Amino acid sequence: MSHPVPQDNPIPTPTPSAAPGLTTTASPNNTSHHTIAFVGGGNMASAILGGLLKSGFAAERLHVIEPLASQRLQLEPLGVQVWAQPAAFLSQADLIIWAVKPQVFKAAAQDVAPWTHQALHLSVAAGITMASLSAWLQAPRVVRAMPNTPALVGLGQTGLFANAAVSPEDKTLIEAVLQSTGEWVWLANESLLDAVTAISGSGPAYVFYFLEAMCSAGESMGLSRQEAKQLAIGTLLGAGQLAAQSAETPAVLRERVTSKGGTTQAALEHMNQQALGEHFQAAMWAAHRRAQALGVEFGH
Repeated sequence: MSHPVPQDNPIPTPTPSAAPGLTTTASPNNTSHHTIAFVGGGNMASAILGGLLKSGFAAERLHVIEPLASQRLQLEPLGVQVWAQPAAFLSQADLIIWAVKPQVFKAAAQDVAPWTHQALHLSVAAGITMASLSAWLQAPRVVRAMPNTPALVGLGQTGLFANAAVSPEDKTLIEAVLQSTGEWVWLANESLLDAVTAISGSGPAYVFYFLEAMCSAGESMGLSRQEAKQLAIGTLLGAGQLAAQSAETPAVLRERVTSKGGTTQAALEHMNQQALGEHFQAAMWAAHRRAQALGVEFGH
């Protein structure tokens, strides 16, 4: 399908986040006109697309290349331009967002690169290094990102690293695109993206794992499934919000709810006896090592 691309639509102005320690400001004067193309139309692409559309970005200036017919059918009601394969329309794109799996990135890049040398590129593929991206895309301006799935509900965390050719204006565009997905932080070193992957990229699965255990324990103690789920989810949400709003460290917050000889102390002592904290950190290091290995495995 090919449609004429309108020539005017301002990129939405992002709302800076107030979270401490995060680089989340973007220029309020960004009125440039942009065309954005996504390579891959899965969950992360859909989250960013949804945010752009809600912010007022014109659907006809958004293109998605998605080889799966079933996924294309889900995207078409959004009004965006959906394509089964790359074509010359890509030469009009100011920004290419790569939302493909690491194992297919190289092949996809070889198909797209002939039209996109002058575009800004944003990759959300885990592990694929800047060196590989630059070699495959033959484009000077590349940004790596590691988002997470809470971006689907506007509560994501994204780590970003840009190569030296990326300008402040390019970063403003990236921030404007990501502003509806949650918070972000610009990193000084590319290697830190592996830590972001281990902590926040894979982190939602850790939370769901812990949530499963809390729900199962609640049911085994006699609560209904719905009661256990409400209490467990509500507790995780409430504790997270309390930590976000508090100036205290997590350790101090934990100590404040741990009365000597009480129920919380009994639970925490059991966790310590099982070395749960050490095992949990070891699990995150396993994710970190796998992020590094992905770059080696699929980056040639």
